[in-house]
Amino acid sequence: MSALLARTVARLDEIEPAAWDRLHDGSNPFVRHAFLAGLERHGCIQAEWGWTPRHLTLWRDGTLVAAAPGYLKENSHGEFVFDHAWARAYASQGLAYFPKHLYAVPYSPVTGPRLLAAGDAGLERALVDAMADDAARMGNSSAHVNFHPAGQQGAFEDAETSSQWLARIDVQYHWTNHGDWEDFAGFLGALSHKRRKNIRQERARVAAAGVSFRIVDGTSATAEDLRRIHGFYLQTFAEYGNHPALTLPFLHHLAETIPESIVLFFAERGGRPIAGALCLRGGDTLYGRYWGSIEDLPGLHFETCYYQGIEYCLRKGLSRFEPGAQGEHKLARGFLPVFVHSRHWIAEPVFREALRPWCAHEAESVRSYARTLSAHSPFKQAEPGQAADADLSS
Repeated sequence: MSALLARTVARLDEIEPAAWDRLHDGSNPFVRHAFLAGLERHGCIQAEWGWTPRHLTLWRDGTLVAAAPGYLKENSHGEFVFDHAWARAYASQGLAYFPKHLYAVPYSPVTGPRLLAAGDAGLERALVDAMADDAARMGNSSAHVNFHPAGQQGAFEDAETSSQWLARIDVQYHWTNHGDWEDFAGFLGALSHKRRKNIRQERARVAAAGVSFRIVDGTSATAEDLRRIHGFYLQTFAEYGNHPALTLPFLHHLAETIPESIVLFFAERGGRPIAGALCLRGGDTLYGRYWGSIEDLPGLHFETCYYQGIEYCLRKGLSRFEPGAQGEHKLARGFLPVFVHSRHWIAEPVFREALRPWCAHEAESVRSYARTLSAHSPFKQAEPGQAADADLSS
């Protein structure tokens, strides 16, 4: 078999969209060429913000056979796997932690394939080794692969550089249709009496305030819909003093290139939108990304960001809803803890060996925390909570 050629590309537009998208099954919208190239094309990632595209590709006889979306980072913003302590430790020894190489989807703490190789285990292992080789050649402190699926862990464990990749885990809260529920009433019926009552009360308060909901996807979203959802997004970032990265032209780009992946939830009162949530839809999963509002109403956030999404999944036959990172308050609303994974290659052997027990201790703490959360499942005993325990075994 012909040898593999590793090459990095500075813009995803250098790769034919069809060639890139042949490397994954299309079920995760965040790794599609349209999404990643759109971020670059429409000003969502910039070197002055710490993001410089450097995608890793593997070629055989002039054909793209594997790839990994990657970025040189000058900071750790927008990653959701936190390594600030690592950077400080490097700096304390007079070493430069940045730039580092990150393989992930910018601003998106969403699990999905990071080793794009059409399911070829050998090519996935080759990508892992090429990541380490490229970071070493560039003189970078480290390489990181964030939010890879559990099914790709074997590539790191079987690669020639396996001993150099440290593993980390964290917890997110996901809704899963464990009970084959057909509607929201069926979902509520699986909850404990207390949780069922609380959710009904929250929803009733929103309805009593005269709020109704309109849901549109990218195929029917108007320019005004996109402008409004972007305005809600900007509002949230302004309230928290953060820098908004996604641009309105990027949303128009998604609506033009992958309209089936966009789902917008608008809360309206008196015929006027007062809140909105931007989601993306994958093969069997709804991904909640951003929300914003111009009115502060009790329960509006939960209804817009959680309950409307659950109802949408039940209506459309989707089995999973991932509403974003963090948030213990999601547990009471039917979102159970699941593990998310990352891998980390550290160039300096002394630091790598010092971090190895640190990662092991962190993992045990996370697992203990997850077990505590599972003991407070909102579901009736011996039903969906048991499936949650299965999720936490990975």
